[in-house]
Amino acid sequence: MLEETENEATISESEAGFRSTLAAVRRFMRPRAVAEQCELCGAPVPREHLHLVEPATRKLLCACQACTILFSNQDGRYKRVPRDTRFLENFELSDQQWESLLVPINMAFFFRSSLADKVTVLYPSPAGPVESLLPLESWAEIEAANPILRKMEADVEALLVNRGGRERKGHDAEYFLAPVDKCYELTGLIRGHWRGLSGGTEVWAEIERFFTDLKNRSVVISQKISA
Repeated sequence: MLEETENEATISESEAGFRSTLAAVRRFMRPRAVAEQCELCGAPVPREHLHLVEPATRKLLCACQACTILFSNQDGRYKRVPRDTRFLENFELSDQQWESLLVPINMAFFFRSSLADKVTVLYPSPAGPVESLLPLESWAEIEAANPILRKMEADVEALLVNRGGRERKGHDAEYFLAPVDKCYELTGLIRGHWRGLSGGTEVWAEIERFFTDLKNRSVVISQKISA
């Protein structure tokens, strides 16, 4: 009976995390004409605005500058999502390591949960974000080869991997340390533009545009950074 109760609690927690993550994705699928508001005080915010994350639920909130400062400095319920993205030029991840992660597509993002004290991997799909089991030994190997990952801020920053260009156009794989809201934005983009079984030409054009823009906005990190 106790085991069943614990399993039910785990499933409930997983479902709650998925729903919050899916809600974060849907906000990036709103029509551009819809005015954004701070979800804490109701003040209008520009299209390019700040976000807060509630680590306990993974909930992403639109926030004005004042609320971002106020609430991220209180009791730790919310954490401010950073704005800067870093392009990891010399990142090391072998095909064998990638395959060991059992991610069925060539895009995924990894972030560390401060509450669970583990790294979680999510990948975008036409239905929304999907969480995959991440073998701890696989992440340990990747982190050892790329010490900059030890500086990844829990809950709000993620390793965003794009290996799709290798398969479609023979491009090099791309690796970013990106704010989690950018990862949810990518997931929302895929969910909103996917058509049919293969996605269609429109979604792949949007994905390429997303990563081109992200790379243009990124600070290039060409050296490994140790902890």
